[in-house]
Amino acid sequence: MCRRDRRGTNVAEWVAFFHELRRRHVWRVAAAYAVAAWLLVQVATQVFPFFDVPNWVVRVVVLLLALGFPVTVGLAWVYELTPDGLRRTEPANPHGVHSTPAARRVKRKLNTILITLLVIAVAVLGARLLVLQRAPARVAASPPAQSPTGTGTAVQPAQPIPARSVAVLPFQNLSDDKGNAYFAAGMQDLILTKLAEIGDLKVISRASTQQYATRPADLKVVGDQLGVAAILEGSVQRQGNQVLINVQLIDSRTDSHLWAQAYHRTLDDVFGVEGEVADKVAQALKATLSPDETAKLAVVPTHDRKAYDLYLRAEYQADKGFTNYDTASMKAAIPLYQQAVRQDPEFALAYARLSYVQSQLAWFGRMDTGGQRLIADARANAERALGLAPSLPAAHLALGFSDYWGHGDYGAALKAFAAALALRPNDAATLAAQGFVQRRQGRFDAGIDSLEQAFALDPRNSSLAFETGSTYMMTSRYADAERWLRRALAIDPENRNAQVYLSNSILLSTGDIPAALAAAQGDDPALQLQRAGLLMYQRKYADSLALLDAIPDTPDNFSGSTLGSISPKALQQAELRRLMGDAAAGPALYAKILPTIREQLAQQQGINQAFTWQTLATAELRLGHGEQALDAARKAEAIVNQTRDFVYGPGLLQQNAALYADAGRPDLAVPPLAKALASPGVGMFYSPVLLWIDPAWDPIRKDPGFQALLKQYEKYKPGITYELASRTRPASSR
Repeated sequence: MCRRDRRGTNVAEWVAFFHELRRRHVWRVAAAYAVAAWLLVQVATQVFPFFDVPNWVVRVVVLLLALGFPVTVGLAWVYELTPDGLRRTEPANPHGVHSTPAARRVKRKLNTILITLLVIAVAVLGARLLVLQRAPARVAASPPAQSPTGTGTAVQPAQPIPARSVAVLPFQNLSDDKGNAYFAAGMQDLILTKLAEIGDLKVISRASTQQYATRPADLKVVGDQLGVAAILEGSVQRQGNQVLINVQLIDSRTDSHLWAQAYHRTLDDVFGVEGEVADKVAQALKATLSPDETAKLAVVPTHDRKAYDLYLRAEYQADKGFTNYDTASMKAAIPLYQQAVRQDPEFALAYARLSYVQSQLAWFGRMDTGGQRLIADARANAERALGLAPSLPAAHLALGFSDYWGHGDYGAALKAFAAALALRPNDAATLAAQGFVQRRQGRFDAGIDSLEQAFALDPRNSSLAFETGSTYMMTSRYADAERWLRRALAIDPENRNAQVYLSNSILLSTGDIPAALAAAQGDDPALQLQRAGLLMYQRKYADSLALLDAIPDTPDNFSGSTLGSISPKALQQAELRRLMGDAAAGPALYAKILPTIREQLAQQQGINQAFTWQTLATAELRLGHGEQALDAARKAEAIVNQTRDFVYGPGLLQQNAALYADAGRPDLAVPPLAKALASPGVGMFYSPVLLWIDPAWDPIRKDPGFQALLKQYEKYKPGITYELASRTRPASSR
């Protein structure tokens, strides 16, 4: 009986205790504190990184909130909130009256606060879940954080690695003749191409794998960097007519062998090894192949030994040309492809690759004569490849580049690229090509999506990271652009394009020339040219000219038009001397190149021809032929309006406006300048901040139309401006 009474007493005490917790509103305060603390943590984790607040600050906030919980609960027990303020909680009423009107008002207020906090918490949680649901498609494509030093390998956020994913590292050339490196590289590329046609596999592109050694010391690091579960290593030994190909598939997570095999072949029966290897890799990774994919693995590109060898040699040259936009390597590849298709007229893959390189050369060597012939040949070879092999992805890709680079037909190019992706969905090169065309159409968000998907399949491709950054620049999203450009430099610190564009991004977003100069330090000619341009913006013409003079005058250093005996460097020097007051520096040079410019006009079409019309306009203006200059500029502008090229078009409009300003025609200069600044895509070349900096506008600064532009974009005005008096123009220039 006593034990039962004691138990009953204990129960009564606990009931009284919980009743007291409720009376003192302790549980309401505890719940409100917990919800409020959770909301504060969410705000801290989302907002602090935006302001570059260190992670340790977030950890301190979480710790303080945790320590504050028992303190808050204790205070809620001791004190109560009343209409008269905070005071010690009165003891429980011994007569059982526990609720007064004032206590009920406090209770209602605490309930309102708690419900409000819960509603906010549910809304925040719902928004986070919605973002996470939509994130996976882009998570793999987002660039890793920059390494603390700004160079080397950036620390990548942990992402799930698909079990059926593989990278093919460069094959080792074990032949006594080191000239057989092309053969080893060709075998790697053919195997990788076959693997990429298996839709159930994630296959990393060649550009990302080429920077690794044949047998790296730490495969787990390589696997993590490339985002793959397996790595295929290989070696090729060629001795006379005999070929030994060794391949091994390794689980990069455990460093264990999944499969290995040696292939002893002669040059006459080496055909088809790439398909056999791809099939074994797919089996080892438990990939599911459709009947069509299985049939494709058995297809060999040619049975002709000599044609096969010529093709591999051509590919070796073409890859070098693509990596560095090296037109000399492109030119070296073309005759090798041509010999291969002459040797085997049914060699569809060789026709497709020949077409691609011809289109590439016509585009990147656009100022060379003979461009129209290259364009026509590229089209014929793409159609020949498609006629021989309608289901060959490379043939559709070649046709797309013929439409894009050769004819400026963006709609047709996208159809061809879509056909290639339907046949080979995991092809980074085709996804990137699709993105390039989409951005020329002004569809920048779609272009960015395509490029980021390509980057997910090619995560160590510095050039692709650079292209993604430059696309963000086109949309004037400079913070995103800088993030991608720094990613490109983290992968390859020698990526000069990325470094120059990073400097430009700083300039165009802030107008901070010293910061842009600091980002362009280095002895590379591209960086020296960038600094020369920035010094010109500062009106330090003599310093800019001295820097320009020191750069060797070679086609690699000064890319641009082929203008006979007059180099682009000489023209840039003349322009700087003119800005320094030497009006006689340029006319003699431009008089010599006029015939060459006119000859080029007959060889070109589309946006490339617009560039040449603009070069002609500049030449005519420097020679004092004002009306001829204005006529040539109008023709360039008409082509821009016709082609609707959103990548180069806005830049051409801005340059035309500068030419009109130089001619003393603000009435002609302001409209295209206003149109350029409002155009999607202008952000890669120009931004409103330069209205106050660029000396091109000095002749028209006092014009009411230009002043209206300054007022329109006043929020972009930088801290330092260079506003000079308008220069007078002779009447003959109008």
